Amino acid sequence: MSLVFPGGVWPVMLTPFTVNNEVDYEALDQLITWYIKEGVSGLFAVTQSSEMFYLSGKESEDIARFVVEKAAGRVPVIASGHVADDLREQADSIIRMGSTGVDAVILITNRLADQTESDEVWLDRMQWLLKQIPEHIRLGLYECPYPYKRILSAEVTKWCAHTGRFYFLKDTSCDMESIRKKLEVMKGTNLQLYNANSATLLESLKAGAVGYSGVMANMQCRLYVELCRRYREERMRNLEEELTMCALIERQLYPVNAKYYLRQEGIPITTKCRAKDDSELTETYKLEMRMLRNITERMECEYL
Repeated sequence: MSLVFPGGVWPVMLTPFTVNNEVDYEALDQLITWYIKEGVSGLFAVTQSSEMFYLSGKESEDIARFVVEKAAGRVPVIASGHVADDLREQADSIIRMGSTGVDAVILITNRLADQTESDEVWLDRMQWLLKQIPEHIRLGLYECPYPYKRILSAEVTKWCAHTGRFYFLKDTSCDMESIRKKLEVMKGTNLQLYNANSATLLESLKAGAVGYSGVMANMQCRLYVELCRRYREERMRNLEEELTMCALIERQLYPVNAKYYLRQEGIPITTKCRAKDDSELTETYKLEMRMLRNITERMECEYL
């Protein structure tokens, strides 16, 4: 079965903000250009890295519409912004997001049930939700870590895959056993798996995952593109190990630190965030990001 969406790297996009805490569309335009020049296969807009829980519904839709317009004819665009607790509100927001021109709307797995509720409850609500969403709107799934991470079981994944409605799964399990089980039940369906985890990425690609959709594509994007392209080559094991160690930087005030990194790339983006306080970006954190960029440049010389 041919892929509806291309395999490869799909960065979880950042949202640039002005110093006045408004969406900075000029910087967003340049960020889109940077991703595409790095060789991405698609763009995942309005996701947790985009600080979607801190965006209004209108901001989310405006951002998605802007990304679609700027990326048109170059790469496909998917978006989430599916953050409401109420199911009716979720359905309405999904339909509105679908009208922005995105190629798929991505549903957050933790929005349909709380941590204590069963898969049966989740599936009942998903069945209701699918009836509200017009069938022309392609859908995907995202195991978003906030406010809690709901990893899909193989059984739930199989159910979703066999509806024919879902095309993109951003897997955040960080667990190869879970990934293998999902890949097995997805065979022959529209649903394709994009791994968010560096440590399991190479093995997951060999097992049938089609790409990477993680936060480090906001920094070491080109290297992840190369790993996804050449994952069958033996030396890619060394690249994966180096990328995995670099990915530990995610724990240092992300996404503030990623915005600082992108400033070193020449993108006129502030470090302003709504999810984190950029005043906590210490001089040591900045030094670490400059070091990461130096390391990235050396890795690119070796592997590209």
